[in-house]
Amino acid sequence: MGANEEAENRQMAFDPLLADIADYTLGYTIESEEAYRIAQHVLLDSLGTALLALRFPECAKHLGPIVPGATLPGGARVPGTMIELDPVHAAYNIGCMIRWLDYNDTWLAAEWGHPSDNLGSILATADYLSRTRVSEGKAPLLMKDVLTMAIKAHEIQGVLALENSLNRVGLDHVHFVKIASTAVVTAMLGGSREELLNALSNAWIDGASLRTYRHAPNTGSRKSWAAGDATSRAVRLALMAVGGEMGYATALSAKNWGFQDVLFNGIKLILSRPLESYVMENILFKISFPAEFHAQTAVECAIELHPRVRDRINEIKQITLTTHLSAIRIIDKRGPLRNPADRDHCLQYMVAIGLLFGTLTAEHYEEEIASDPRIDAIREIMVVTEDEQYSIDYLDPQKRSIANAIQIHYKDGTSSEKAVCEYPIGHRRRREEGLPKVLQKYESNLLTRFPRKKAVEILKLSVDYKRLIQTPVHEFMAHFVI
Repeated sequence: MGANEEAENRQMAFDPLLADIADYTLGYTIESEEAYRIAQHVLLDSLGTALLALRFPECAKHLGPIVPGATLPGGARVPGTMIELDPVHAAYNIGCMIRWLDYNDTWLAAEWGHPSDNLGSILATADYLSRTRVSEGKAPLLMKDVLTMAIKAHEIQGVLALENSLNRVGLDHVHFVKIASTAVVTAMLGGSREELLNALSNAWIDGASLRTYRHAPNTGSRKSWAAGDATSRAVRLALMAVGGEMGYATALSAKNWGFQDVLFNGIKLILSRPLESYVMENILFKISFPAEFHAQTAVECAIELHPRVRDRINEIKQITLTTHLSAIRIIDKRGPLRNPADRDHCLQYMVAIGLLFGTLTAEHYEEEIASDPRIDAIREIMVVTEDEQYSIDYLDPQKRSIANAIQIHYKDGTSSEKAVCEYPIGHRRRREEGLPKVLQKYESNLLTRFPRKKAVEILKLSVDYKRLIQTPVHEFMAHFVI
């Protein structure tokens, strides 16, 4: 028995997947100009969405120090406020703001998620490091460094998501946020390869949140702060690792006790493609409305039908929603909807709003609008069906469509044309149309928080790519102090 214990306790090499992530984070050079340009838009879109979230008290109540007075002068700034915090809790604040309205970017694969969530950890750490370095007479980080780490975080989270489905075993996608943020923050802190491996192993050993709070009957606001929580934990683990905390080589593969056996049904985690810049290049933007992404094209269809339907609502007998399997699994929801988090993950609710109002905003999820009896009446006559080709095209790496279709059937036996949308405006195939609208969205969101003169000043800096990437991080973040 002693011999067996000795064999089992021998020194092991780190799991190859951990090594691949570490080597990519520390050694890979991003050469894609497209990735950098999209990363610029992701940064601005995320900051704008974060500023917009400040208008909502349920988000604002999460902001500030975790206990009264626990601020850190000279620390990381929280955009749109005067708050300065340690980078761990600043990451939570920023991550919470970015994700609150479900209006930042999206990645759809075997596991879906929102890679710009990682900007919570990246911005907090970059601002803290830059301010610290300047105080010590050293050079600060530049905004190009932020974009580089955003590209790498997107890639780590997104490629993990291609084939490794956390949701199939009931775990939440923010675990991949924690993994990606842990990697890039440890690198930002100057961590060695060994320290980065140590940090990553601890992030995997943490395990993952359950998806309980994303599904009926428990859908709630935790889904809006879960990513901030993940980025915060990532910064903590990174700081611990560069401070000398040990790691665990077989955090994934250890028999009985590793992540794969304990939480992933014994399935081996894989990276199904090389880590490069694929995810950033193909990321999906939420441009026109804050809707769970599997419903984006459905809402586009509803808005297209709105002018012909709005005066005939009482004449409708049935509404057929044709969609893909992932939408059915996540947002096909009947029965009472108890809060905004419930409503923005209900396909039928979002479509009803589009048909009734011809638009969809964050305010449409609040009680004042939700109490309109027409919404539930319309939901009751919706029939959701899967088009198998839609489901196939959703997973096809050459298409990555998110198709939906709507047809209205009236009591007199007539029907509307079938409105079909395969690719939402935020898709890579619609970049020429979409990217200018990302900047329009950003400008509108700036104006919700800043006077026009200051908003214009921030906008000019933000959209000037050459000027932006050369701007020190602490100077850029200073523009967002209220």
